[in-house]
Amino acid sequence: MKFQRTLSVSAFCALLAAMSLAVAQTGRVDPLDSARWGDMHHSVLADAPFEFDDRVRVIAPTTAENPMQVPVTVDATALPGVEEVLVFADFNPIVRVLRFFPQEAPAQLGFRVKLQQSTPVRAAARTADGRWHVGGTWVNTVGGGCTAPSAAAASTEWQRRLNEVSGRQWTEGPNAGRLRLRIVHPMDTGLVAGTPAFHLEEINFTDAAGKRLMRVETFEPVSENPVFTLQRGALAGPVDARGRDNNGNAFDARIAP
Repeated sequence: MKFQRTLSVSAFCALLAAMSLAVAQTGRVDPLDSARWGDMHHSVLADAPFEFDDRVRVIAPTTAENPMQVPVTVDATALPGVEEVLVFADFNPIVRVLRFFPQEAPAQLGFRVKLQQSTPVRAAARTADGRWHVGGTWVNTVGGGCTAPSAAAASTEWQRRLNEVSGRQWTEGPNAGRLRLRIVHPMDTGLVAGTPAFHLEEINFTDAAGKRLMRVETFEPVSENPVFTLQRGALAGPVDARGRDNNGNAFDARIAP
């Protein structure tokens, strides 16, 4: 009987080990070991099928000195068939940062984000089969980025320059094919007393013929006066950027090569 009990315990341990290996092999063990991953899977990805995937890269500083302007680049170009990319931060009071839909442009986007505290910053790329491929990185910061007032709150200048756009395209050198867009906007989160949420909601990038390069949906945690950087691939010529904020203010600009 003693031998049988020992065998049973051994078999049980072996079963647990096999189950752990199976979970690891399906890419479902959070490599960032976040206590909130289960909540993220449920509330952000609606419990859809997913896997953690190194082909979805989130590039950000390990330590961010300014929590209101944390540079992030998401690169999912190594994953074929990406239809949508959703960026979120586990421990932000407003979890969703932005989402983008690559079409003629590659699945890559640079931007800046406000972080309230140290947190995983993740990108989930959805492929045509409905499966999410999740990558991410930890960013450590002193915090307070989402509840600090914007610089625009202390000035009336932003009202005159609201949705003013500047941009640049690179046609040669190491940055050839890169496009950068900056928009004057306070991007208020609504978490500062007396200041309602006021943020950009959508930006569409198209070529001169109207072919869409990328559509971007932005949420409150995107940084003030946001800057977006994307690759336009093999296409050449001017790019039109059109967008609006949650108060209906619109902008329309052309970025020449």
